[in-house]
Amino acid sequence: MAQTFSELGRIEAVRQLFEGTPYRPFEEPLWLEAKPQECITTASGLMLEGIDFDLVYFPLKHLGRKAVLKVTGELYAVLAHPEGLSVQLGVSAKLDFPQVQELWSGLVAAAQEHGYKHLSLDLQPSRNGLTLALAATGRHSAAVSAARPVAQSKDLVCVSGALGAAFLGLQVLERERLKFEKGSTDQASLEKYRMLVGAYLRPELGPDLPAQLEEAKVAPAYGYFVTRGLADALLRLRRDSGLGVKVYADKIPFEGGSFDLGRELNLDPVSAAMNGGEDYHLLYVVPIAQYERFRTEFQTFDIIGHLAQPEVGAVLVSPDGLEHPVSAQGW
Repeated sequence: MAQTFSELGRIEAVRQLFEGTPYRPFEEPLWLEAKPQECITTASGLMLEGIDFDLVYFPLKHLGRKAVLKVTGELYAVLAHPEGLSVQLGVSAKLDFPQVQELWSGLVAAAQEHGYKHLSLDLQPSRNGLTLALAATGRHSAAVSAARPVAQSKDLVCVSGALGAAFLGLQVLERERLKFEKGSTDQASLEKYRMLVGAYLRPELGPDLPAQLEEAKVAPAYGYFVTRGLADALLRLRRDSGLGVKVYADKIPFEGGSFDLGRELNLDPVSAAMNGGEDYHLLYVVPIAQYERFRTEFQTFDIIGHLAQPEVGAVLVSPDGLEHPVSAQGW
């Protein structure tokens, strides 16, 4: 019979969750002190059941892993190396201790994969389903910050992977959930769009990217973690740089099956990329002078556009050459 939290108590539950991991429970709060020529960066994230995930189809281990990536990507956007991770779980009565262990195993695995040296955990009861709140701290060299060039018109806008895939994968899962609730199942659809479903449930984020950029001496002028759709990231870039930005619809990378599923669901994959969210990819602005080096060293990235004069604003250029103003609610 599965253990309950009322039987274990909070302290014993935390102690057992840390058993077998390289991390220690109940460590004192981590106070990072910036060393000479070093900067400290922080990132935080919140995931709510019923808003950010549905436990009907979201494996708990994958959820734990994705939660870590949610904050780690924000560190990588500014080329920071992960150092400490603080996790708070709001646990509802419907979850027993073994289920929380499964969730925690995904969190720990991702923390190890991305090189976190310190990991802390607190548990709280929740009346409204599972809640995950994370705060990450990272370090990066002051020289890296100093090397960031001033952004200029014609600098390249690059992304690290296919966009819109996670949103489309979520639509597949929601469609199958509705079928399941009506008493029917169709595994063929899940298999056909396996890559899209995987983009939502188990996104990938290379842990060596900041070091690779430093080694290649490629210094992005700006970096963003794309989680709320490309449009949101482009508007942030326009705001931060004071410049215009153009992206080209026929340059946006798409996962295989995106257009087939789009026709099935009457959804435009370009719209999914711009406004769908949950992609967990990085967007960097690379100086045009570093184009050849970047193209050679980072072939997994796609160049989708460039900066422009401020009066251009943020626009999406369609294949017929028409410029469409970009808008986003940021949700």
